[in-house]
Amino acid sequence: MRVVITSSARESFRQIYLYYKSKGIGKLGRKIRVTVTAKIMLLKDHPFIGQEEETLKQLNEGHRYLVEGNYKVIYKIIDQTVYITDIFDTRQNPDSIKT
Repeated sequence: MRVVITSSARESFRQIYLYYKSKGIGKLGRKIRVTVTAKIMLLKDHPFIGQEEETLKQLNEGHRYLVEGNYKVIYKIIDQTVYITDIFDTRQNPDSIKT
């Protein structure tokens, strides 16, 4: 299966790194980027590994999620492609999840 990170998810991921970099701990930001990316790559072979995302269920698009540390990866599967729609810090308000 193919994995595509949407532009909004890519920007969310970038903002996570930039936050840590602005705090002088860019090394931690890079480590988070590596571990979250490794988790995302699991979706190539195991797209249904994540649970359904309850907060997005009303959209009826089959959003699912994976958790890595404090970060939630929101995704949906269309045909033979996994679309990462958001990478979300679980310490934030869940209402700000992007679809």
